[in-house]
Amino acid sequence: QVQLEESGGGQVEPGGSLRLSCSASGFTLNDYFVGWFRQAPHKNREGVAYISQAGSRGYADFVSGRFTISRDRAQNLVFLDLNDLSPEDTAVYYCAADRSPFPSEYDFWGQGVQVTVSS
Repeated sequence: QVQLEESGGGQVEPGGSLRLSCSASGFTLNDYFVGWFRQAPHKNREGVAYISQAGSRGYADFVSGRFTISRDRAQNLVFLDLNDLSPEDTAVYYCAADRSPFPSEYDFWGQGVQVTVSS
């Protein structure tokens, strides 16, 4: 069964950190372009970060150096490290994967993981 799954969400206080993981079943995530997205209540989904098959990375402007996307090729995982979190980062975070090096639409999406930043 082909599946993408996020983990690592939770609730943290402002200024805190979380590590989100994206894992794949039924395919090799290392061969895919992976993006992280988020959707806050009553807002549209927005891109957060991406990492290509070759390892190039990109971030949304609002990240401002606080988040880091990375791969663990040995474990076939993609991580999103979230640091210096603020309440505005509260959202459901999704990872998505696409076989193309320049995706316009993604082949697979995870179910999402909740990140809540609150004191």
